[in-house]
Amino acid sequence: MLKSYFVYILRCSDDSLYTGVTNSLERRLEEHQSGLNKSCYTFDKRPVELVYYCEFEDIYYAINAEKQIKGWTRKKKEALISGDFELIHELTKCKNETSHLFKEH
Repeated sequence: MLKSYFVYILRCSDDSLYTGVTNSLERRLEEHQSGLNKSCYTFDKRPVELVYYCEFEDIYYAINAEKQIKGWTRKKKEALISGDFELIHELTKCKNETSHLFKEH
């Protein structure tokens, strides 16, 4: 049987977003809610709400996805949470004046 891994996003009581990875979404959510680890980011930001998750069969893909999402802006994370993939694509485009998007052909 294949093992599953989950990348997840929690909305904390202070409206901040926390991104993590786990092999048991139910257990990990309970750990966040109960305040199992006092040094965890979510400890003093409870209750938390699960607002997004994605399942992977390979831990390396899950870890890479978690790292990628952690590097995203809040706008991009909110777009992911709402399933607005067009906005994610738009927010990914380079907006610098030196971008190839602004060069005349």
